[in-house]
Amino acid sequence: MSLNRSEKEAVVSDVTGLAAKAQTLVIAEYRGITVADMTKLRNNARGAGVNLSVLKNTLARRAVAGSAFEVVSDQMTGPLIYGFSEDAVAAAKVVAEFAKTNDKLVIRAGAYGGKALDVNGVKQLASIPSKEVLLAQLLGLMQSPISRTARVLAALAEKRGGGAAEAAPAEAVAA
Repeated sequence: MSLNRSEKEAVVSDVTGLAAKAQTLVIAEYRGITVADMTKLRNNARGAGVNLSVLKNTLARRAVAGSAFEVVSDQMTGPLIYGFSEDAVAAAKVVAEFAKTNDKLVIRAGAYGGKALDVNGVKQLASIPSKEVLLAQLLGLMQSPISRTARVLAALAEKRGGGAAEAAPAEAVAA
């Protein structure tokens, strides 16, 4: 079904809005994927905050013109699905995970930070832990010295006071 001019303008403005908010774009060829598999992919993407769209390539090129994703406009040929995400790794993760279990989905390219990514670049981006995991790791690193200090003080209190564990840390700090 062909779109009239106003519908095309609406699609271009929607995709331009997505591109303006997104950090990452992943492009994958979906030739031969069943409707059930495509629905599963879209559900996974929706849960991860990724916007997946099947777009006409000419409209997609027009929408990303002048944005950081223009670097992959030469890859926009054939039946493609476009994944935009505000999270830097979410789109790459969703598409790469699905491509592992479905050989019909072929990652074509991606873009992050104004740089074009090849297939391996998209897979490397997908291997980066999520923001929540990275924050948890950072918090663990920050808490590590504090917990070590607390264990040392507790051991000193145990050694000095024998059984007076509660009064000993204050004495150890004062000493």
